[in-house]
Amino acid sequence: GARETFIVSGGQAAIALIYLAYCQAGSHALVPHSAYGPNKAMAEGLMRGLNVEVEPYDPMIGAGISDLIRENTALIWCESPGSVTMEIQDVPAIVKVAHAKHVAVALDNTYAAGVMFDAFAHGVDVSMQALTKYVGGHSDLLLGSVSVRDDMAYTKLGPIYQQLGLAVSPDDCSLALRGLQTLAVRLEALEKATLLVANWLTNHPQIDEVYHPALPSCPGHDIWARDFKGSTSVFSFTFNDTVSATKVVDFINALRVFKIGMSWGGINSLAIVYPNLQRPDQDFGGRIVRLNIGLEAPNDLIADLDQATKAL
Repeated sequence: GARETFIVSGGQAAIALIYLAYCQAGSHALVPHSAYGPNKAMAEGLMRGLNVEVEPYDPMIGAGISDLIRENTALIWCESPGSVTMEIQDVPAIVKVAHAKHVAVALDNTYAAGVMFDAFAHGVDVSMQALTKYVGGHSDLLLGSVSVRDDMAYTKLGPIYQQLGLAVSPDDCSLALRGLQTLAVRLEALEKATLLVANWLTNHPQIDEVYHPALPSCPGHDIWARDFKGSTSVFSFTFNDTVSATKVVDFINALRVFKIGMSWGGINSLAIVYPNLQRPDQDFGGRIVRLNIGLEAPNDLIADLDQATKAL
């Protein structure tokens, strides 16, 4: 449903293009607390240096975001699910109040791979993805995309894209085209395997919470069930307070099938601990772990998690 898609060198370049297209000195923008860390870093660094104020907001605010919109608000970011803590945002409600006040809405749609959530059917103006993740699919590509809903959004982004010279190499594009050929079958396999692993963790005595959108305990699960076509491979969980932050690091180091890594969306399973992650209403105390489930046998992944927890 996109009017046009711009290909850029990575997900962070896609985020930058959107900020620079919609915001100028004196503008105000809104970004959820749960947004991708480098998005927030750009807000606090580059955008602040350009005299753009980027205000964080509660990802579960829904239509209440109307109270945060000012006369100079130029852009509202959504990211659903949120990074690490996986909150599902009520994007249609945010879009409705934003458009009533003539404010554009941008969405980081990387988790859904542009497939599990239809950004434009839900009114989003600009949808970006890190094609590095599911579209690339093999952890050997850095690429991003920015898709626009209509001519108005196209005229905002098109000139900035050209002026910044955001061209990409044909070799990178060929890797993305390769990934698209297997995207559907990979997403199907990843969803099934991830649900098996997530459900196993929910029954583990040392695990406190499992943040997976398809589980009723995940913040915004009802919104996910209403708006999404499925789930993908990344989710998080927290150890309970019987497990210290030091022991969580021991758990990560004890894994054998899972590798340690920050990225996700590829064929290999990855685990990473966030020792300093906080939200305004919660300090996770170094006990939150994010997993990316790959294409290994789910039973092997569960066995690996089991042996690593037994080592604690």
